[in-house]
Amino acid sequence: MVGMLARAAASTVVSRCRLLRTCTRRASGGSSMVPAGGGDCCPRQDPDKDMCLLDPCALDPDSPQPRVVVVGAGVAGLSAAQRLAQCGLCNVTVLEATDRPGGRVHSCWLGDSVVELGAQWLYGGCPNNSVYSLAAREGLLTADSHQDQDKPPLFCTSDGRAVEPCLARAAHHTFALIESQARSLFTLKLTKPTGALLTFLHRRMQQEVLRYPEELRYDVSAVMHGLANDLRCRVGADLASVSADHFGSAVKLAGGSARLPMGFVGVLAPLLRDLPEETVHYCKVVEKIQWGSGVGKAGGRARVRTRDGAELEADYVVVTVPLGVLKSTAESLFSPSLPTERLDAIRDLGNGVVNKIFLEYAHPFWLPGRGSGALKLAWTPDELLARASWTTGIAALEEVPGSRAVLCAWVAGDEARCMENESDDAVAEAVTRVLRRFTGDPSLPYPETILRSRWTSDPFFQGSVSYLGLESNVGQQCDLSAPLPSPCAETPEPTLLFAGEATCPGHFATVHGARLSGLREAERILALTRRRHRHQSAG
Repeated sequence: MVGMLARAAASTVVSRCRLLRTCTRRASGGSSMVPAGGGDCCPRQDPDKDMCLLDPCALDPDSPQPRVVVVGAGVAGLSAAQRLAQCGLCNVTVLEATDRPGGRVHSCWLGDSVVELGAQWLYGGCPNNSVYSLAAREGLLTADSHQDQDKPPLFCTSDGRAVEPCLARAAHHTFALIESQARSLFTLKLTKPTGALLTFLHRRMQQEVLRYPEELRYDVSAVMHGLANDLRCRVGADLASVSADHFGSAVKLAGGSARLPMGFVGVLAPLLRDLPEETVHYCKVVEKIQWGSGVGKAGGRARVRTRDGAELEADYVVVTVPLGVLKSTAESLFSPSLPTERLDAIRDLGNGVVNKIFLEYAHPFWLPGRGSGALKLAWTPDELLARASWTTGIAALEEVPGSRAVLCAWVAGDEARCMENESDDAVAEAVTRVLRRFTGDPSLPYPETILRSRWTSDPFFQGSVSYLGLESNVGQQCDLSAPLPSPCAETPEPTLLFAGEATCPGHFATVHGARLSGLREAERILALTRRRHRHQSAG
């Protein structure tokens, strides 16, 4: 059942190119609009689709097209392929190692609801978010899409007590201010490094706790440290390995967070729909990318070899594999090897993981639809410091929107990696033990069904989000996104291009960052192709 929605979206997509090769040609005595080009990639004009007539990036369909290979059918890869097709470049092949599109977008059914094993939120519910705009055009957003920011969460301590709501709200507000201060460090341009984000947060939390009456400090401290644990689930790593100075480099878009009630997988449909038939090839594991002059037998500047022995020549290769895969394969995947600064960036950028555990119950012990299933775990500082079990990585449990019987537990960092090695029965028992402990109710039932992500164990992902660690910086994200060869090289025509959320400064670890990076590389190819066409015309 896992991946059902993603495969359904791929199979139901219209398998033809939606490109409208229409251009305006001026003749003596007036202007007329005539179709340019023809063939299978020229379907009838559809008034509901964007026309290349309106896009100045449209290529001349009568000019030679470069061959493009995109490695990876996640949001970055599909966005690049779709944009190229929109502008008339249909000579594109997408190679996907798994049996489904979407990458870290992975929706599936569990019981009565759609659950997200991967991306869940559109961070920035506004037109500035390209994925939000894409979802809006597809009619995927509803009145229930935006996250309710006013609903106060329930905080429970490890001794089974619910923190008084007013106190929890005050502590929550205090932590939000501290987090805002941490984000502002990026713009201060301090001469001395601040160090780890955890160190900064702990110091500020200790200062703020002392402002409360002594009898309230225990609960206030537990709430704020629980929120710090929750922040780990947004970053995907232990905050001791996250750079405080670069924490604020992530751009926060307006509009809050929004979700897609029928599944995040819905955004894949328009990306796949615009591609020519047989563009995406599944279960194609790329083992070698040769790039540089004299590589291709048929004039191509690159050759891509897959595990099953297939070889494809290309003029451009867009690499969109996750950072975790690059970390483990970069030295063997590329021939010749990548430049030192590129390898350094791959090594130093942080590779985090956020896993989810979905628990389906025969009879819910909360009131569905009222938010009563949402629970924040207020761990004490000593408990978080000891990390005696992977369950201390669980920051929150929440009911799945639209479901009457499913809860979701979030776990990140090293604890998420440890969880992946446990059996389903062991995970169900451990989560139930945590629930009973924090609610103070030893009679809470075990779940009927459990479904969980294992992003680190999956060889085609080896993690789920990137972050800026103590040894990395925004400049390295830029290094990772730069094309090869460099424009400063003797042969300035780039061949090897990189996309993916880790290559998008300011928007890393987001789906819209992945999409922006794919569009960026598509536009680069289009610009280079137009330049080559101009040179050929001049010659």
